Amino acid sequence: MSTFVLDAGALIALDRGNRELLSTLQTAFEDGDRVIAPTGAIGQAWRNPNRQVALSRSLKRCDEVPLDGSAARASGRLCGRAGTSDLIDASIAVAVANATLRHGDVVLLTSDSRDMKDLLAALDADARVVAV
Repeated sequence: MSTFVLDAGALIALDRGNRELLSTLQTAFEDGDRVIAPTGAIGQAWRNPNRQVALSRSLKRCDEVPLDGSAARASGRLCGRAGTSDLIDASIAVAVANATLRHGDVVLLTSDSRDMKDLLAALDADARVVAV
C-alpha cells in the first residue's frame, strides 16, 4: 500500500482535468492507497468551488493534513535549514516525511520536483517524487 501526497501544483492539475493524474488517483483510491492533501497546498489551489468541481470531488476522497502549530514550527525550521522561504512547500515536505515514518512507501505528486527534492533531502526523507 502506498501513500500519495499532493502539492498545490498537483491540485491545480486536478482542477484543470489532467487525465493522467486523475487516472493515477482513481487507481490509488481503488487500491485502497492513502491520498493526502496538505491544507497549505489546498489554500494555494482553492479559488472558486463553484468552478472547481473536479478538485472538490477529489478532495472529498483525500485525507487533509492540517498546518497546525507543530507542523508550522517544523516547516519554519526546515526553511531555515534549507535556506528557503516557501513555508507551504516546507509544510508539504514535512507532511511527506511524516507519512514516510508512518506508512513507508510515499509518492509526492508535484509540479515543483526540484525544490521538493531539496527540501526532502534536508529532512532525509525517502519518498518518490513524481512530476505532474
